Amino acid sequence: MAAAIELADRDGIESISMRKLAQELGVEAMSLYTHVRNKADLLDGLADAVIGQIPTSTDGADWKASLRQIVFAARGVVLRHPWAPRAVQAQTAPGPAALHYINAVIGILREGGFSIAQTHHALHILGSRVLGFTQDLFDDSGDLEPEAAASLASALGQSHPYAVEMALAVTHAGTLGPCDDDAEFEFALEFILDGLARLQQS
Repeated sequence: MAAAIELADRDGIESISMRKLAQELGVEAMSLYTHVRNKADLLDGLADAVIGQIPTSTDGADWKASLRQIVFAARGVVLRHPWAPRAVQAQTAPGPAALHYINAVIGILREGGFSIAQTHHALHILGSRVLGFTQDLFDDSGDLEPEAAASLASALGQSHPYAVEMALAVTHAGTLGPCDDDAEFEFALEFILDGLARLQQS
């Protein structure tokens, strides 16, 4: 799994195959089948190995601090392995590391005073963010050239004024400035944690 992680880090998750991994290890591809059943099993193990890198111990003063700490630790792992979200989402079933991690998250919430039902809601609300990533509506990491921005405003300004306003503000450092994925992740996590605190008190 360590060799597969190195291969995915270097060449992307699409590069993973039994043959290529065997070449990396200097063995025959057939010998890998003594460790994994097939490529799907390999990819499941790869996802679980990455989740296993997330530390589950925390020193937070309360549930919110502990949850914040563990989620940001997960984000650090995901940023080191950008292909990991796809691998995790493709898992056919959670592996031992995933179960250990989710159990730790549930423990933080339960020991923090959340009921079973509230904890269940919390896991759904946090979604993939609990593993350090989230699925955005669209890719807003690019930047528009002035000509493209003018064309966008001209073509869609009348029919989609709010979308154009947002796109131009983000792209050209207007009221919003360029998107910062880390800042947006933190903003959303804090928003969720504050909401969970209200849920706990209800």
